[in-house]
Amino acid sequence: MESWLKAAGAAGLDDLELADFPTTGRGVRTLWRFKEGERILTIPSRSLWIVQDAYVDLLLGPALRAVTGPPLSVEDTLALYILFVRSRESGYEGLRSHVAAMPTSYSSSIFFTEEELEVCAGSSLYTVTKQLKRTIEDDYRDLVVRVLLGQHRDLFPLDKFTIEDYKWALCTVWSRAMDFVLPDGTSIRLLAPFADMLNHSPEVKQCHVYDPVSKSLSVLAGKDYEAGDQVFIYYGPIPNNRLLRLYGFVVPGNPHDSYDLVLATHPAAPLFEQKHKLWSSAGLDSTSTIGLTLTDPLPNNVLRFLRIQRADESALAAMVLHPQIDVAAEKISNSNEIEILQFLVESFGILLDEFGTPLEKLEEQLAKGVFSAGGNAWAAAHVNLGEQRVLRLARKKAEDLLAAVKSGSSSAAPTARCANCGKGSVPLMLCGRCKGIMYCGRTCQVAHFKEHKATCMTTASKNV
Repeated sequence: MESWLKAAGAAGLDDLELADFPTTGRGVRTLWRFKEGERILTIPSRSLWIVQDAYVDLLLGPALRAVTGPPLSVEDTLALYILFVRSRESGYEGLRSHVAAMPTSYSSSIFFTEEELEVCAGSSLYTVTKQLKRTIEDDYRDLVVRVLLGQHRDLFPLDKFTIEDYKWALCTVWSRAMDFVLPDGTSIRLLAPFADMLNHSPEVKQCHVYDPVSKSLSVLAGKDYEAGDQVFIYYGPIPNNRLLRLYGFVVPGNPHDSYDLVLATHPAAPLFEQKHKLWSSAGLDSTSTIGLTLTDPLPNNVLRFLRIQRADESALAAMVLHPQIDVAAEKISNSNEIEILQFLVESFGILLDEFGTPLEKLEEQLAKGVFSAGGNAWAAAHVNLGEQRVLRLARKKAEDLLAAVKSGSSSAAPTARCANCGKGSVPLMLCGRCKGIMYCGRTCQVAHFKEHKATCMTTASKNV
């Protein structure tokens, strides 16, 4: 592969070599000292794998252009391109040498046995992997009908385009492709020979760049390197559940671990249209996936979504009448806030109960070496661990917020916030009847009266 790349104009290969490392496996070693920011490697455009090249290929291009129906995805096009080149017995010498250097197998979660996957039962990875396996089977059947058995079936011998081949090619794209946003706002996904042998490290800075003018890929030193060091690139702040699904590895103690919380409301739910407009104005949707993280286990968008979802008609009307207010950024009312926080505490508890192995037991198993270090079950255990930690933090924060709201709502002192919209940074007025609650204006008082009426009458009678 190196000789082909040198002939194609790649720069920097004389200063690097492929090597096997104890922890990361196959990677790239530098033979030279590099200071952070120095250019280490450049792969020219003619050596890159991109969708456009597949469509202009003399043999593959006509077959791809003949496909009817929805266009193939970038992933499927690149996967077919890789399998097509691998199936050729002549021609494509450079690209075939790159394919030959690719791993023959991957450790992404779609290749886990049922027993290995069960280690992370209850996690989002478990659910996504199960769904992904079904989706891959459906997509493969679609490709067989639309491409492999099409007008150019002679290009796609089915014994070299099996579903296992397809899964291998998809994992090649997931784990080795690089994505860049171009100056015009469009994006490009590419595979860069040799550069795709660089392993990830969270300890280096972003260091792979695409030049839209020369259409080449360059790797810079993400830190200072001494001769003999392994060279790394940085994939980004990726949680273990995604690292294992796409790349086939995890980072123990990953500070970017997360849990994707899905919040959804059926269109047939009461007041759906009004709520949908409010979600949209808040940058949300009726089905929103919100990432919970170790540093922000309960993002405000979770509360915003649920405040709108659980709002009654009067509260919704008040929010619509105040378009200048950041929708549901603060509590609507004590009762609404208590309802959503109780829901969250209960929901996080249910989610945690669904994990096959509790957090403490899992930590004990990992400490005792129950799982072979670096193996699939070991990696699944780390995903399980990270997601449970995030959910426990989320539950604790919801519990703390709930306690604070209950404490505030039971206080005899008037609240320092509007009882309807929750705003406290504006002049407030007391309810004229009960003197026990405050509003930012007449509109909020009217909107909140239905909820406040019974308490107001009782309190007012006691004050007579």
